[in-house]
Amino acid sequence: MDTPEPPAMLGKRARNRRAIEADILRVAREHLATSGAAGLSLRAVARDLGMVSSGIYRYVESRDELLTRLIIDSYLSLAGAVRTAHDAVDPENLTERWNALGRALRAWALEHPHDFALIYGSPVPDYEAPAERTTEPGTAVMTLLVTLLDDARRAQRVPDAQALGIAASDATAALASLLDDPMFAGTAIEPPMLAQGIAAWTLLLGGVTSELFSQLGPLPDAPALFETLLAASRHLVVTNGSAD
Repeated sequence: MDTPEPPAMLGKRARNRRAIEADILRVAREHLATSGAAGLSLRAVARDLGMVSSGIYRYVESRDELLTRLIIDSYLSLAGAVRTAHDAVDPENLTERWNALGRALRAWALEHPHDFALIYGSPVPDYEAPAERTTEPGTAVMTLLVTLLDDARRAQRVPDAQALGIAASDATAALASLLDDPMFAGTAIEPPMLAQGIAAWTLLLGGVTSELFSQLGPLPDAPALFETLLAASRHLVVTNGSAD
């Protein structure tokens, strides 16, 4: 359901169903903008589509299912934008790979503010995303970050954790178990390095969130502030090198 077959491989009925499901997601996004995730209503979506309220349940079984599809779609859209920007950079240029990741995150968020709020904003009351369906798309960007961090390790360009004030014992106690996740298979990332990566990613997310939701009030130059935060976050994960 979440990774459908290409249209060319589908019959007419399946193509029609997919088109209707795409319309449902499109209208649901419009409702996110006006009512927020907590106010999302299948009946309201059906009404705007000119569909009887009972008819929409043939395509989406519940409001929670609709939210789940929107979340998955948002994660995949973000991951696609970030990966495209990242993969356009010379793999040896670690600095610009990080810059590409951060700038693509911000650009996507500004273009899709309600989708960003859905996946990185406040939890939706009475809804819990099913981990078995949302974890993989939700960690797609993190997988890129892990690859970049491990490449920095291989190039011996990870900033010294101790110099950054990161205690190895604290990082190990907090994060060692996370390194058992399949995302880290084939890497040699250690807890202090992971702490640096998490701090850097959190700084980027915080910068985007504060801009998008005006948490710092009116900013005279929001892009300049983000570039400052991008540079600060980059110094947590990769040192300057001749390849850059």
